[in-house]
Amino acid sequence: MKPPEPSRFQGIAEEEAARRLKAEGYNELPRHEHRTALAIVLEVLREPMLALLLAGGVIYFLLGDREEALILLAFASMSVIITVIQETRTERVLEALRDLTSPRALVIRSGVHRRIPGREVVRGDLVILGEGDRVPADATILQGRDLQADESLLTGESLPVRKSVTVGRPSSGVRPGGDDLPYVYSGSLIVRGSGVAEVFATGPRSEIGKIGQSLHGLEAEPPRLRAQILRLVQLSAIGGGLVSLVVLVLYGMLRGGWLDAVLAAITIGMAMLPEEFPVVLTVFMAMGAWRISRARVLTRRAAAIETLGSATVLCTDKTGTLTENRMSVAELRPRSDNGLGRYEVSDAPAPEDAQNLAFQGLLASAPEPFDPMEKAFHDFAKERIAGHSRTAWTLVRSYGLRPELLAVTNVWRDDGAAKPKFTVAAKGAPEAIAKISNLGEAESTMVRQAVDAMAAEGLRVLGVAKAAHEGEALPDTPHGFAFAFLGLVGLADPLRQSVSQAIDDCRSAGIRVVMITGDYPATACAIAHRAGLAEGAAAVTGEMMEKLGNEDLRKRARSATVFARIMPEQKLRIVQAMKADNEIVAMTGDGVNDAPSLKAAHIGIAMGGRGTDVAREASSIVLLDDDFSSIVSAIRLGRRIYDNIRKAMGFIFAVHVPIAGLALLPLVFGFPIIFSPIHIAFLEMVIDPVCTLVFEAEGEEEDVMRRPPRQPSEPLFSWSLIFWSVLQGALVLALTGTIFIYTFGRGTPADEVRALTFVALIFCLASLVLVNRSFSSSPIVAIRRPNPALAWIFAAVALVLALGLLEPSVRSLFSFGPLHGDDIGLALAAAMIALIVLELAKSIWRDRLRF
Repeated sequence: MKPPEPSRFQGIAEEEAARRLKAEGYNELPRHEHRTALAIVLEVLREPMLALLLAGGVIYFLLGDREEALILLAFASMSVIITVIQETRTERVLEALRDLTSPRALVIRSGVHRRIPGREVVRGDLVILGEGDRVPADATILQGRDLQADESLLTGESLPVRKSVTVGRPSSGVRPGGDDLPYVYSGSLIVRGSGVAEVFATGPRSEIGKIGQSLHGLEAEPPRLRAQILRLVQLSAIGGGLVSLVVLVLYGMLRGGWLDAVLAAITIGMAMLPEEFPVVLTVFMAMGAWRISRARVLTRRAAAIETLGSATVLCTDKTGTLTENRMSVAELRPRSDNGLGRYEVSDAPAPEDAQNLAFQGLLASAPEPFDPMEKAFHDFAKERIAGHSRTAWTLVRSYGLRPELLAVTNVWRDDGAAKPKFTVAAKGAPEAIAKISNLGEAESTMVRQAVDAMAAEGLRVLGVAKAAHEGEALPDTPHGFAFAFLGLVGLADPLRQSVSQAIDDCRSAGIRVVMITGDYPATACAIAHRAGLAEGAAAVTGEMMEKLGNEDLRKRARSATVFARIMPEQKLRIVQAMKADNEIVAMTGDGVNDAPSLKAAHIGIAMGGRGTDVAREASSIVLLDDDFSSIVSAIRLGRRIYDNIRKAMGFIFAVHVPIAGLALLPLVFGFPIIFSPIHIAFLEMVIDPVCTLVFEAEGEEEDVMRRPPRQPSEPLFSWSLIFWSVLQGALVLALTGTIFIYTFGRGTPADEVRALTFVALIFCLASLVLVNRSFSSSPIVAIRRPNPALAWIFAAVALVLALGLLEPSVRSLFSFGPLHGDDIGLALAAAMIALIVLELAKSIWRDRLRF
């Protein structure tokens, strides 16, 4: 076949292209809807704590106290700002990834070649394709030369497929995959040859677009942790509201002054409402996403962070995730008088016959390779073949792959020879090379057995042959040369070095790793064996799955380790079968064909390097380096983040006990009100969240990857954690309440009592921070474990506290009186008692907390 001549094509006119672009839309997938900043703000305004802060601010305005009113309104704005920043953060990164992966296309319009953005390609455009081009739209091949495309993003196949030239109009119902089809598809990559194709489907009408459209019918997994916290906040709001209503009535009837009664009721409501929970969760998720991004993992949905720690099954593809997605020469079997030798690539020098075999494979490859297998021959030659240079030779002709001969043949002329002398090298399917080499039946059988043995090791096997030719005239086909069979070359996609250790970590953490690939079963099982996934386990193939009902598949998926020759729709079935078996499924993928299963999984993990926009949109996590070990690092961090969230939430729960108790105590004993809304807001919107940042920066527990995944139904607040929190809060309330009652009974002025009680409470809160840092380590080990945030946060709290006690304007705002040295000593003594008693109690209660 002659090379394509794009110049003889005219294509559609620019005016017609503009008309079709307007009528059919851009060649891109519909983008998911973003929540506007206004929508986010309106959502936050429905929070109960925000309503209380706003109500308190309005009442202070009515009372003429503008300073306290403005401070309460400033606290109210904090949660709005944090939420808006978090919601918009990762979307900007994804938009940058989308822009980087948007291809450009070379089209012919009115006979003129034009390079345009891929999104502007329209139906009917003629697209010129060459090696390295990303196909911009589904198209029919009108002309081509040795054209091969990598369609793995659509089919999961790791090897390129051959393309033929169309005859007539495109057939309906034709799907990607398989050799010798006259179609190329949007998102696929041309790895060999060149051609001209006519676009017949763009945007949502393409194969990529159809899968993208199907995602709208799938619901992503809801964020369970946020739902639990919101439910807890709602219950607390109902309980706090009822108590506040009682306080309002009793205060107004017994003490008079209904505005003061409203303020007292708001104070009680704020004290009982754990409004820090949503704020702290948002901050922890934002910081967690940042920490995970340092492991080259982008978090699209915060809910995935909490779910990572409960994953029980990790479904991963093979190519590029477990392997490096680059071919290398792994084994050489040169022909000899005694049959086929065997040389496994290692540090030892290759013998001469193996070097000659690899060199002829190099000669049968393109001088400037794009195909990954041809790149492997070039790399091997550079590293292991002395004198591999072909500077004295000239490539005069190439015979490409044909359906009737699955081999590539290159003819090289020796420029140093006195008369025309040619060296001919061929490589391709072993059976094709054996055929043109005229091997006998015995030798053909020997070659087939060797090919089967190499394939069982996960190798891609090629045969290599050599011929000599003299004279200027070259035959029309490679069959005209007298080839001699040289041997077999086995190529492998190397396993990533970190994979084996990562899989061991998963096993110790109780996570089952399952490979799902479109490759052949023998190849998949060999890679699984090398990775430590399976010992002699047979693969479940797509053909087997077709014969299994949903219940049978669920039972089979319970023990299967390798799924091979899997079609796109079957990946979704596998995920759904595992979910039906109560597994928490993490699923990796890079292609459009993976998008439905990514969205259906509890944790969808897309590839950022080679993945498609559709896969990234459907996923909750994006791997920026496409490395399996990064997934395990993310799981480790996910468990650590969840542990630290539980510590922080338990701390906050404990803190609310003394805050609510100290707000109610004056009403019970008839003392003046000690805390007003500004004190509660300062404690719950500043001191508590700031202290919880210590837990966010806390390192992982010693057994974080040695314990089984937590049950997804396990509540954030277990009864053991609630008991532990109430125990801490009750002790602090007893200590600070005693100080409050004792100093009031001694006749101390109310402003000094308020200051002393407030300081004692904050000192005790610092003790609670130290107690809750670790539950798997002794206090000495926990203190030695570095936490850079601890000193900074304690220093910041001390500075704020000193400012409130020493700066007259701030002290006046909080109605604090002066404190003396013995007052500070009393507060410190209460904090030390809390620390010692709780450390002793923790040693007894540690196992029940299950951190």
